[in-house]
Amino acid sequence: MEQQMPVIRISVRSLVEFILREGDIDNRTGGGPDAEAMQLGGKIHRRIQKRMGSNYHAEVPLKTEVECEGFLLRVEGRADGLIDEDGTILIDEIKGVLCALDKIQKPVGVHLAQAKCYAWMYGSQHECASMGVQMTYCQMETEEIKRFRQEYTFEALDIWFMELVREYEKWAKFQVEWRKIRNASAKEAVFPFAYRKGQKELAASVYRTILRKKKLFIQAPTGVGKTMAAVFPAVKALGEGLGEKIFYLTAKTITRTVAEQAFSKLKEQGLRCKVITLTAKEKICFCERTECNPDDCPYAKGHYDRVNDAVYELLTDTDEMSREALEAQAKKHRVCPFEMALDVSVWVDAVICDYNYVFDPNAHLRRFFSEGVSGEYLFLIDEAHNLVERGRQMYSAQIYKEDFLTVKRLVKTESPKLSKRLEECNRILLTMKKECENYQILDSVSPIYLKLVNVMSEMENYLEDCDDRGIRDTVLDLYFSVRSFLNIYERLDDSYVIYCELLHDNRFMLKLFCVNPASGLQEFLDMGRSAVFFSATLLPIQYYKRLLSTEKDNYAIYAESSFDPANRLLVSGADVSTRYTLRTEEMYGRYAQYIRRTVKAKRGNYLAFFPSYRFMEAVYDAFLESQTEEEKAGTECVLQSQFMNEEAREIFLETFEETREGSLVGFCVMGGIFSEGIDLDREKLIGAFIVGTGLPQVCNEREILKNYFDKEGMQGFDYAYLYPGMNKVLQAAGRVIRTEEDKGVILLLDDRFRESRCRETFPREWRDCKVCRLDEIEERVAGFWERSVR
Repeated sequence: MEQQMPVIRISVRSLVEFILREGDIDNRTGGGPDAEAMQLGGKIHRRIQKRMGSNYHAEVPLKTEVECEGFLLRVEGRADGLIDEDGTILIDEIKGVLCALDKIQKPVGVHLAQAKCYAWMYGSQHECASMGVQMTYCQMETEEIKRFRQEYTFEALDIWFMELVREYEKWAKFQVEWRKIRNASAKEAVFPFAYRKGQKELAASVYRTILRKKKLFIQAPTGVGKTMAAVFPAVKALGEGLGEKIFYLTAKTITRTVAEQAFSKLKEQGLRCKVITLTAKEKICFCERTECNPDDCPYAKGHYDRVNDAVYELLTDTDEMSREALEAQAKKHRVCPFEMALDVSVWVDAVICDYNYVFDPNAHLRRFFSEGVSGEYLFLIDEAHNLVERGRQMYSAQIYKEDFLTVKRLVKTESPKLSKRLEECNRILLTMKKECENYQILDSVSPIYLKLVNVMSEMENYLEDCDDRGIRDTVLDLYFSVRSFLNIYERLDDSYVIYCELLHDNRFMLKLFCVNPASGLQEFLDMGRSAVFFSATLLPIQYYKRLLSTEKDNYAIYAESSFDPANRLLVSGADVSTRYTLRTEEMYGRYAQYIRRTVKAKRGNYLAFFPSYRFMEAVYDAFLESQTEEEKAGTECVLQSQFMNEEAREIFLETFEETREGSLVGFCVMGGIFSEGIDLDREKLIGAFIVGTGLPQVCNEREILKNYFDKEGMQGFDYAYLYPGMNKVLQAAGRVIRTEEDKGVILLLDDRFRESRCRETFPREWRDCKVCRLDEIEERVAGFWERSVR
């Protein structure tokens, strides 16, 4: 049987943008003819297409395969329109722009190239002697149209297209040859450790999920080894041709490091795999300010003229794609390290990055997630419990009345026209504000929609000529806010609530609030082959299945803990409460006594997590007052502050690494930077005090969530308050037991932990949670430690 040739797929847009781009990076304009049109451009497309006659065919899918040396190159895409004028065929390429049309004197090169690709594809399939190309530019505010027409012989198109393919062929050939090397090594890869309890079954479940093109939700306690249990089968799937790229997605830097370590371990055993971690632009930029234009950044000037050579050299010289290697290569070729890293990500086998690179409608990687051309991507989504709130943020947008006034005052002298447009928006928002006492649910924002489109266009014109950096930055901030608002407006469906609110600082906000991010996330999940959501706190799992995917047949598994329950004391304090009506000096003192007596029973390092800074400080003061002089001398305390920078955070954590004779108590806020994503194993942390059930404070947005889910028949209080709160509790408690050798105590200090609705969210391994009172705690803790050393 003849072996099939490997197929390399690329979209028309990706092909022309990759090969034909040139010149500088310049972010000083956002809506010119060479800019990415916003989502509202899609509406313009459809409107123009509907106006055309019966001889106009919209959204015509086209693809072709070109035989190259050892592989087939499949180029595919969708032409905006195909026009049949009495036998003469024209390809129509539509672009929505915000700039004035008189500034467009000729078609943008990459736009014209896209149309020419479609013309060649259609002409080759229908044996046309010649083809016409029409570039349609539409000003999105006025809907005024400017067209450019050109005709080409098919022979000329054929020469041009084949030259384009030849330029790309070396890249595709590298991909084919590298995949052979990678796949061979992946087939030989073996699991690098002895399997822990349940870990082999976990890995098998991930592989089956990928094989069947499904989605899997994994609840796996800390220490099960879920990172390697996800990465290893995904790598094996790549080797079997069941995927083309792994995206390891996470919200935390520390979990990115764990993922890097997992890939490194496999590479130590012979896996050939190129892995890149995408670093935020602000962190990797070589300049003091991220001013991405040729006047302010030498790496932006001529970037596109040099970047392809930089990327190809890196890919063919080494498998090492570390931040240090990327920075060295970028400096060598004088290109932007951030943009070069994004280009490198196209060619590697695994990308470790933040959620927003895949799911954010404003920041996702266009290289992979545009034009609706899906790939065989494998999504490994770590700490997936974070994706609910992150998803809500990514698919929501808001504008503030005061921002329009601020910009109006700045530009009124220089640009009366922009000032007028801003005042029109301000006036509508002022009317809304007068009718809003606290917050108000709205049916629509149509009255302001067109005004925002108008102001976008004027801001675009203004920014092209603005030289004052201070004014420019302020206008640009509003520009991006309005652009995001208009983009999200195009997404509005029944998973949104539109509301306006008078905030505590007297600012007035209009918000498109995505209460259920499932459909937005699903749009991008559908562009891949398979997805695995995993976390130590994915409970209750049905809550996450409903809010992270729209599909009803997703898999879910619960990985059993490999820890000996005898190594952990879990108790619930029955005589304390964080209810607002019970927050008295006496109650703060009682909480302080729980901490004091536990520390007295066993010296060591502890973390105490509180519902707020105010509550934390009140208990801290009471703790100091309750101690004897001897206890004060033997106990060190450190407090989380509200505005800790990275250095202060590191100092806080380093305190737990130090060896000491006495005890250390860290006072923190639940749900903050120290209640998730930190590893303090063995003697570095032997206990945690969880003060309160973590319920979010009652506010308008939480009440909107509650009411929405009540109407959907989904227990609104639980969705808005209980589940997010208990997730914080589980995360904080998870700081104590990190390895199989760890021993420690977890105190759940709130009488509400005895309620059935709270206990129903407990993980299975918390079945042994016992209720106790303050007068029992010292004896309970001392007894646990006595038993644990026997």
